[in-house]
Amino acid sequence: MALKLLCLAGDGIGPEIMAATQMVVAAAAACHGLDLQFEDREIGFAALEAQQSTIPESVIEAARAADGVVLGPVSHNAYPPRKAGGLNPSGVLRKELDLFANIRPATSVAGLPTPTGAPVDLVIFRENLEGFYADRNLHSGPGEFMPVPGVAMAMRLVTRHASERIGRAAFAYAEREGRKRVTAVHKANVLRTTDGLFLEVIREIAADHPDIAYDEVLVDAATALLVRDPSRFDVIVTTNMFGDILSDLATELAGGLGLAASLNLGPHHAAAQAQHGSAPDIAGQDKANPTSLIGSAAMLMAQLDCPSVALSIQTALTEALSRPATRTADIGGPLGTKAFTDSVIDLLWETDA
Repeated sequence: MALKLLCLAGDGIGPEIMAATQMVVAAAAACHGLDLQFEDREIGFAALEAQQSTIPESVIEAARAADGVVLGPVSHNAYPPRKAGGLNPSGVLRKELDLFANIRPATSVAGLPTPTGAPVDLVIFRENLEGFYADRNLHSGPGEFMPVPGVAMAMRLVTRHASERIGRAAFAYAEREGRKRVTAVHKANVLRTTDGLFLEVIREIAADHPDIAYDEVLVDAATALLVRDPSRFDVIVTTNMFGDILSDLATELAGGLGLAASLNLGPHHAAAQAQHGSAPDIAGQDKANPTSLIGSAAMLMAQLDCPSVALSIQTALTEALSRPATRTADIGGPLGTKAFTDSVIDLLWETDA
């Protein structure tokens, strides 16, 4: 079996954590006899300087042709306007590849302190293409506008089609992984029409899965419950913006955003993506923690039907994080990016020996 991954390093610490991820994934592939190839393309500021776009059309085509995409962090808030080539590569790829589901696990690591001391083990299924995200909820143009000076408005898009896709993905995952409960998080007491439609669809799907417990929680209550008792949740399914915010909270409670893996999934394509930003203030200093992107790549390998490769990566990564001597400085350890990567690879070979 041969696979090709398109690697888009991005901005800031992106090149460093992409290099680390490629080394770990290549080592795991070698352990299991997988023929794996990496194709590197530029996005972000490097692409803007060379091709006048932060994500050229040739990169989008390469993403369509690849078996999977590994997407590094980007500094899209610092890009010039869209008309000057400043597109958000993440949003563009989600739309162009129909990556409707953003899957974000939050799992604490034994021995690694968490902010509240409570263990966390949940997965958030976030609808990825609608909601209040102005760059992806209309066919043409942004979903927010200013009709007169001093008055700004935003459009929220929720459709039955998108709600069905994310709902079915969440329940299928729960069944496959032995999860016991799916919780729909919403604000239907205020957003009665849009979240009302979302809940209507999720309830219909829940009825087709009687062996999976189902409940609904308001988003404000969900934030409080996540802090008070994260064990209350197993699989969360929600709309775009709620999922974005809740997943950052959940992963921070699990040990830190720098550890948080993420997979963007569509009917025909998948993209691994770190949850955190580009951290330009530490770029090039060997300080970046590559865990998030490495863990995301493990999720991608599982999606590409390489479960043994995925398990090797995740096992070695978890073991490295559980040992104080093999942690990066941001989580209390002594290691930089390169040394941490070497430790993960050493543990990977030990595990698979």
